[in-house]
Amino acid sequence: MKSFPDQIPIFPLSGVIYFPKTTLPLNIFEQRYLDLVNDVIRKDKLMGMIQSKRKDKELYKVGCLGKISDFKKSKDGRILINLTGITRFEVLQEKENSKLYREFKVDYKRFSLDLKPTLEEISTESLMKKTEFFFKKSGFLLNWQEFEKLDKVQKINTLAMIAPVTNEEKQKLLESISLKEKARTLEDIINFYLHESDFFNNQTIQ
Repeated sequence: MKSFPDQIPIFPLSGVIYFPKTTLPLNIFEQRYLDLVNDVIRKDKLMGMIQSKRKDKELYKVGCLGKISDFKKSKDGRILINLTGITRFEVLQEKENSKLYREFKVDYKRFSLDLKPTLEEISTESLMKKTEFFFKKSGFLLNWQEFEKLDKVQKINTLAMIAPVTNEEKQKLLESISLKEKARTLEDIINFYLHESDFFNNQTIQ
């Protein structure tokens, strides 16, 4: 297994997840996270992202390690970055430091499949059909023509990342170990919205 640092800086953000092989654009403007980004740009460009809970200090236990693949510093002091996902991690312990941002000791073993070729046979026809219907009825726009150019892994990860669902449901998707489990979990979540939400009453999938 490829070696990654066991202590990493963390950018916590509520309602946002991303996965290996996906790219997340971020607009960095808070001083503590400007410090974080500037530090990792000078070092190895690696940083972790994790969902924060309702309380600012409380974080979920699983996040994703990413590498800054592109960045641009604006005249007003912001930094615009593209963060490309590498592998998920599990938080072990927060490390004390004198910096404005937080650092954590993490472990990657639980998500070793992130770094291996995906050999699972996964049928996604039903998932794609339901997701497209769900997105349209939610008023959620996606360029399906561009989406179809992605491979199967990228498709499932992208849908899990952008689906208009709750933070808890996003976290459940992030913590799904295998691609097959993730696809099944996403379809279960979408089924719940399609069949239980009043918003979708009397709607049928064509």
